[in-house]
Amino acid sequence: MNTAAPTLRHSLPGTATGTCHRPCHPKKKHAGLSAVMAILLCLLASCHYQRPDLEGKDLSKSTRDSLTYLYERHYTWNTNLVVRADSVSLQLLPLKDTYCKVYKDDHVVVAEFAVHPSDSVDSIWVKLAHSQNVQGWIRECDLMRQFAPTDSISQAIYLFSDTHASYFIIVFALFVAAWLIRAFRHKRLHMVFYNDIDSIYPMLLCLLMACSATLYESMQVFVPDTWQHFYFNPTLSPFKVPPVLSAFLFSLWLFLMVLLAVIDDLFRQLSFTAAAVYLLGLASACIFCYFFFIFTTPFYIGYAFLAAFAVLFLRRVYKTLRTPRYCCGRCGCRLAHKGTCPQCGVVNE
Repeated sequence: MNTAAPTLRHSLPGTATGTCHRPCHPKKKHAGLSAVMAILLCLLASCHYQRPDLEGKDLSKSTRDSLTYLYERHYTWNTNLVVRADSVSLQLLPLKDTYCKVYKDDHVVVAEFAVHPSDSVDSIWVKLAHSQNVQGWIRECDLMRQFAPTDSISQAIYLFSDTHASYFIIVFALFVAAWLIRAFRHKRLHMVFYNDIDSIYPMLLCLLMACSATLYESMQVFVPDTWQHFYFNPTLSPFKVPPVLSAFLFSLWLFLMVLLAVIDDLFRQLSFTAAAVYLLGLASACIFCYFFFIFTTPFYIGYAFLAAFAVLFLRRVYKTLRTPRYCCGRCGCRLAHKGTCPQCGVVNE
């Protein structure tokens, strides 16, 4: 079997008597069409990682080859991987029908690449090394399916992408939702979207989850290379990455910040038990939003639902802004501004 692989290896280096509280032309047509097409092309191009200019730099051949593999295959020599299948057989080429095995949670490193044009399954083969004595070759398609990068962010991505984990999360969310509905019938509880607390943050949290899920699935469907490169080379910084990936990372950071605001509002407005129950319901709502938009985005209807969700949120914000922001410290009557309460006559300052 013919191989064509580089021989060099290189790694990449108050109140008076009460208190006041906050609640809570043809040529023109052608020109316009051309402008629109140019904008669309720019947007599509900006969804990909920009390749470095390797020709004008004083780089050694091994470094240039390593960078080339990184931007073509998204990983390169000395990339660390971990086995996710129960066991994987590595072929001891050039010997035929001879194998060595690596097992679940074993760590391996990419040692070499080879091209086999006659292989009808996958022409790209990768040599992996577990130890000095356990080394072998595997098709790249099998490597992508049975191995994962060792980085903690990549491991989290793998976990959320795993089918079995997704089923478990869905079942858990359904169980919690059913329990909350039953509890709601016996005792009036605060729940997101229904008998909600006086705060826009819970709804904003669900909207951010929907945005994150839509962006995530959009990358998987339309720019899979961008997502795969991020998978092998993860970062938490939303800067110096393609705009679509930057938007995704920004949505995750915003999600965490809004979550803190939700917790703060909850424990100020509700008792500990009621707040804990509300958080369970909010978690179920977020899980539902995540899987709903993951499943509907490939059929394009997810974008329509996301737009409708955003409109509902803006209406909630508008309604909140028009709602009196104060309440009487004695009777709880809503007040448009500080001063004398029209119901009990207490002066709120």
